[in-house]
Amino acid sequence: MRTSDFDYDLPRDLIAQNPVVPRDRSRLMVLSREGAPLAHKHFYDLPELLRKGDVLVLNDTKVLPARLFGTLPEVGGRKVEVLLLNEAVGAFQRVLAKPAKKLRVGCEVVFDDRLRAEVMAVEGDGTRLLRFDCHPSELPRHMDRIGHAPLPPYIRGSRASGDQYQTIYARDPGSSAAPTAGLHFTEELFSRLESVGVQVEKVTLHVGRGTFQDVKTDRLQDHIIHAEHFELPKRVADRLNRAKERGCRIVAVGSTSIRVLETATGHRGRLIPQVSQTELFIYPGYEWKFVDAMITNFHLPKSTLLMLVCSFAGRGPVFRAYGEAVRRQYRFFSFGDPMLIY
Repeated sequence: MRTSDFDYDLPRDLIAQNPVVPRDRSRLMVLSREGAPLAHKHFYDLPELLRKGDVLVLNDTKVLPARLFGTLPEVGGRKVEVLLLNEAVGAFQRVLAKPAKKLRVGCEVVFDDRLRAEVMAVEGDGTRLLRFDCHPSELPRHMDRIGHAPLPPYIRGSRASGDQYQTIYARDPGSSAAPTAGLHFTEELFSRLESVGVQVEKVTLHVGRGTFQDVKTDRLQDHIIHAEHFELPKRVADRLNRAKERGCRIVAVGSTSIRVLETATGHRGRLIPQVSQTELFIYPGYEWKFVDAMITNFHLPKSTLLMLVCSFAGRGPVFRAYGEAVRRQYRFFSFGDPMLIY
């Protein structure tokens, strides 16, 4: 298949710039893989759409304040923005930069009077390796002090706080972007889900380039996803395996939870607990192993996330659903509305 097969037109005014408040007031499109008509609900309707025994699988990663702003003294104090990818290479940190061309090897970046960095290498894919003038263990403290939420570039002038670009159950710091399908949950909604017998389990995948990097190859098979760290504890794997054996539906929240479950499924269809990395790229033709349903936002054209959704529900049905979402003016991307696909 071709990357161009997953392109579509989206009016810019449908790209959500701010989150819905309260979180669970977002709209929810419901897409059945059995051919039932599309349904249009709200996220707070989720307890009526799931059933007793269903298992929601969430990604409890926490977004780092990974966006840092600095200046380049050698270029007349030119302002620069770097995004830490949580990919240490020895004593160096791999980053994306803007404007990248100004960050040449040997260049110094001044963030403030307490933090500086030197550009040590320019890699083939355009990323830079920086050596910060602090011990690696101190870098998170500096990020907490001067860092900003790493909002995607299509979000401009947002009024959202850092907490709003974080799930309410975020626990383990390590992501360079939010697992956005989980942004819609509230404590009240979790209580209602529990009351109808929906089980909740958590895994961890630290979101990095593997999730949000553009596909630049013409053929899907030629695209390589960068590895992302994940953790599937034994107690969670055991409970999910038992639920699967009972015939319960596994409802993955977001592509990151999906990639953990599908990566960790062994040849007998059972999850294998592990702490590892995944480079799994799911696109049409993939044989699904463990996930029965998913909650996911509307995704960027030609993105690996859109390809994953098309693999699960079929390109035709997904594109028809996207067309309907545009007609009904759903909100798209990170702060946008989600879909339930079952």
